Amino acid sequence: MEQLIMHPIGIIHSPYKESKDMPIQGRFKADAEAWIELEDKFAGGLKDLDEFSHAIILYYFHKSQSEEIEGRPFLETDKHGIFAIRSPHRPNHIGFSIVKIKKVEANKLYFTEVDVLDRTPVLDIKPYVSHFDSRNDVKCGWLDKHFKDENIPDKTILK
Repeated sequence: MEQLIMHPIGIIHSPYKESKDMPIQGRFKADAEAWIELEDKFAGGLKDLDEFSHAIILYYFHKSQSEEIEGRPFLETDKHGIFAIRSPHRPNHIGFSIVKIKKVEANKLYFTEVDVLDRTPVLDIKPYVSHFDSRNDVKCGWLDKHFKDENIPDKTILK
């Protein structure tokens, strides 16, 4: 296969210095705030993003030192295939988060609902568009049992 080379467009400034302090997903700690600082040459790319309520951030799991084909997610004692979980220990170490946009100023995107470590390199930002990105009749595999009765599971249960 052909080799791909990507370069970060910016960096995330987050309150989370260690993964143990982060929520399973950012929406479960909605008041946590962060910002992306883009390289100046990409600042113009933020034009009109503040008209959206949410954005999708693609980033590089820079702290991951391993690749796994199976892994144990926070909520399980059983292992699952790496493509059925959101572990950072995956081929290419690419992660994504949906965040709530607070404001855009110059080369900075401020947001809440963060679940990313401080100093994480950003690969791309896309607007979240419910007309495209939301689906009906969704099955969530092994995760569904953890969200019965609309409960939000605590990742510390299995530590």
